[in-house]
Amino acid sequence: MADDFILARGFEPTHRWAIAHLYYAAFQGKIGWILGPTGASFLANALDPAFAITALSEDRTRVLGIAGLKTYRGSLTGGLERGMSQHYGIFGALWRMAVLSLLERREAANRMILDGIAVAPAARGLGVGTALLSAAMAEAAARGLVEVRLDVIDSNVRARALYERRGFEAVRTERLGLLRHVFGFEASTTMRRPVRPGDIAHRANLSFLGEGA
Repeated sequence: MADDFILARGFEPTHRWAIAHLYYAAFQGKIGWILGPTGASFLANALDPAFAITALSEDRTRVLGIAGLKTYRGSLTGGLERGMSQHYGIFGALWRMAVLSLLERREAANRMILDGIAVAPAARGLGVGTALLSAAMAEAAARGLVEVRLDVIDSNVRARALYERRGFEAVRTERLGLLRHVFGFEASTTMRRPVRPGDIAHRANLSFLGEGA
């Protein structure tokens, strides 16, 4: 782990706004048009810290990165349906939930989905993304899971290169066809990596913050 940031499970209530904005900015091309210009504020209330690993500055005042986790028990973005009608209205909530269901991915009880990694622009090049990915694998190992899966879109070349360096292998690519005009990308590749005995060692680098498990 680099000397100029720390990793933690969960996040403090004061970090919610920064994490929501970081996550929204990182995946705006995928979900921005669905959640709209108020999407970040909506996300701030929807994120579940029990499925988050956060990278922070040493003084814990700045959010440098976030990794979302998803298991059969829940996910970082698992609260999107809660409060959607209050935020967007009944009609706005209905079509948004219908579209989001097209992006929904489920996994078996003994596997985990990586629900996205986002790194703040100022923190890129510090090894934050690599550290978050290692910590996510450590969490999977600690929870007794056997495999981690993720989906990476074709335009996110940098992320795919990181996953490949960390041992993930592509197992299939789904092309969206006409839906590419809806979601803004051509294809999504599913990648998998088995959890290995040595992965859990990275959990020693994780502290614990107020919100999370």
